[in-house]
Amino acid sequence: MTIEEILAGESKNVEFKVQRPKDSVKYMKTVVAFSNGEGGRIVFGVDDVTREVVGIPKDIVFSEIDAITAAISDSCEPVVIPDVYLQTIDDKTIIIAEISAGKQRPYYIKSLGIKDGTYIRVSGTSRPAGRDLTAEMYYEDEGRSYDKVIRRDLTVTDEEIEELCRQMKEVAVANAKSEIQKEAVKDVTKNVLLSWGLLAETEDGSIHPTNGYVFLLGKDDFLSYIQCGMFKGKTRAVFVDKREYGGPLWKQVDDAFQFVLRNIHLGAKLEGIYRKDIYELPPDSIRELIINAVMNCSYLQNSHIQVAIYDDRLEITSPGGLMPGVTLDKMKEGYSKIRNRALAHAFSYMNLIEAWGSGIPKLMEAMREYGLREPEFRDMEIGFRINLYRNTEAALADTTQDAGNTTQGTGNTTQDAETTTQAAENATQVTKDTTQVRLTEEDKAILAAIKKQHNITQKEIAAKLGWKVDRVKYYLNKMKRRNFVKRVGTSQKGYWEILIEDNMWQN
Repeated sequence: MTIEEILAGESKNVEFKVQRPKDSVKYMKTVVAFSNGEGGRIVFGVDDVTREVVGIPKDIVFSEIDAITAAISDSCEPVVIPDVYLQTIDDKTIIIAEISAGKQRPYYIKSLGIKDGTYIRVSGTSRPAGRDLTAEMYYEDEGRSYDKVIRRDLTVTDEEIEELCRQMKEVAVANAKSEIQKEAVKDVTKNVLLSWGLLAETEDGSIHPTNGYVFLLGKDDFLSYIQCGMFKGKTRAVFVDKREYGGPLWKQVDDAFQFVLRNIHLGAKLEGIYRKDIYELPPDSIRELIINAVMNCSYLQNSHIQVAIYDDRLEITSPGGLMPGVTLDKMKEGYSKIRNRALAHAFSYMNLIEAWGSGIPKLMEAMREYGLREPEFRDMEIGFRINLYRNTEAALADTTQDAGNTTQGTGNTTQDAETTTQAAENATQVTKDTTQVRLTEEDKAILAAIKKQHNITQKEIAAKLGWKVDRVKYYLNKMKRRNFVKRVGTSQKGYWEILIEDNMWQN
């Protein structure tokens, strides 16, 4: 380790100990947590509070290495073989125990048993995995998919199977992007569902649903829901709108997607005399992220997929961390593993998934094209979160939001999709017969100020109109996206150019 790494403090993959604890369980929790995760290093001889290198006395350093190695090998099940070595920093000797990611999860402390002795690493600390996460490790390590587990306690009739097949074909046809793709949609049968793992046949020849069948139709009493919320500000302190969507998973995905579109800004740009709606975040990427959350949700955990909208970001959280072997860097390059393989077959058939592994690279490219910062990916071990950051300069804290998103203040209900669509058309439509652009009064006020003084600054416009600068920035950004105005030169020495004729906006 370098002194810089030590000064950075403890992390998901690093833990400090001033000395070897007499009770080995105190650091064995970290050993099994590293083995159950991505691996890590325990550094003996560094104060975990001050990050001071205190070192291990040279006369006992080799006996300490033997003690650490023996304790790790004897205390863990399956056996963990650490790589223990010395390093000298500032003339002081430290011991580093390197723990590799295990291939026989779950690992646990023998003396505590698998129920109480299985640990995982979360935000720089080792915490009990619990029954659900321990079970998930078993499934993942054995290459099994939890959604393919048979539900012997449930039965399914031929009529119910036929109805599911009919609904899935309808969805597949509706999502087809061309006539050729529509014609390629084949019927789904009981045998197909069996091959996908949505149904399973027992030894006596009876057919039972699997977990995947239950989740796909939203028949689970608790787990298969998507929670959506819009919040005022950048925290979850104040709700503006909240919804919980149940029913078939494909409908949940669409409901959550429409919730996001209703609650983010909708702008427009002119292509000739026609208006083209443009959302502040790429819609195709939003939809695919929600689908990915469903495909990789850990339905063993007692939590839901959550879609949260804040003033500065869209946050999508799915229970269950990254699959073994998947890293953030690999994921950004298109590498993927599917946690729920039976559901993935169904979603692929319904044309909800295009190409495996392409979603994240497409998302990053789309965010660049929108001029937005790179998405933030957070592996929280027990969950995975993606943040898409909005253009905060285009957001208003206390005035009318963008046309098409008429979300009201705290306590009011977000209007439905049809109402917001109509509002967008009324606010920014281009009328073909008169070619007159309908602008808000705020748009017109800013244009009038620019017409009188083309080199006027945003601060000067705000002072002239008695507004806050953020309000001016919002309307100018909106008009720039719609190609009504553009800035030539720098913010201080440049000037504004109005791109539409006077008769298109002046009364």
